[in-house]
Amino acid sequence: MSSPHPTAADPSATVSSTVSSDGTTLAYRVLGDPAARPLVLVHGWSQSSACWGPELLAPLAERYRVVAVDLRGHGHSGVAGSGYDSAEQWADDLAAVLDAADVRDGAVLLGWSYGGIVVADYLASRGEDRVAGVVLCGAVTSVSRSAGGAIGPAMVEVTSGGAFDEDPATALKAFAGFGTAMMRGGSGTARQRVFGLSLATPPAVRQKLLTRRVDNDETLRALTVPALVLHGAHDGVIPPDTGRANAEMIPGARYVEFAESAHAPFLEEPSRFLAELGEFADGL
Repeated sequence: MSSPHPTAADPSATVSSTVSSDGTTLAYRVLGDPAARPLVLVHGWSQSSACWGPELLAPLAERYRVVAVDLRGHGHSGVAGSGYDSAEQWADDLAAVLDAADVRDGAVLLGWSYGGIVVADYLASRGEDRVAGVVLCGAVTSVSRSAGGAIGPAMVEVTSGGAFDEDPATALKAFAGFGTAMMRGGSGTARQRVFGLSLATPPAVRQKLLTRRVDNDETLRALTVPALVLHGAHDGVIPPDTGRANAEMIPGARYVEFAESAHAPFLEEPSRFLAELGEFADGL
């Protein structure tokens, strides 16, 4: 489905697939030098690996072996009927992609938004053997009353305003404000892409991700690998206090706030994002 060594100039040609432990097909994009440090990108709620965009994937692939996952029910991955409430299943899913992409060790796991929960689920189940570092970007790490699981007003509004409804008009209305809250900067193309991906995710999947309960605080407190926490100062989806709480729980974690960003600093302030990520990864 993809060339053995896809180039950074053609990230759209890098979609591959594998199968998780329960038989669900999982899609992922892989690009960059196979000998470079693996950078595993885990997207957020109601998004897909397309959220990163070619404008970010290209410069990342110049430095890393990029593996961008489509979570179950999202993007090109299969829409399973179950597994969304299981930390072990999320860990199995991510492990299956790492296996397929031949990521054996030294990986940087980067979780954006809900992707932070999936990364934490993986670490809780599989440990740090393949992991050299963790990056949380606008991330939540629990679905609980934990400070690391606190959501912002934009997330409360969309989930209570029809985001799970199958009626397109109702869902579109619910996501209108959420789409605006996601990004306050960045290109119009990127903002429309992120908005469109939200609507492309099946309503039932949107709901199942948020009706589970999981608390990953102890996993964060037990981490021994370096961690970087990046957060937009104007994030109304996952508030900066959540990012700070996660950074405080992880021993030695560094917290960096993006003054001009909302929920997607990697698209709103890409140059600074790449610089912060590069400094972190180069220091591992």
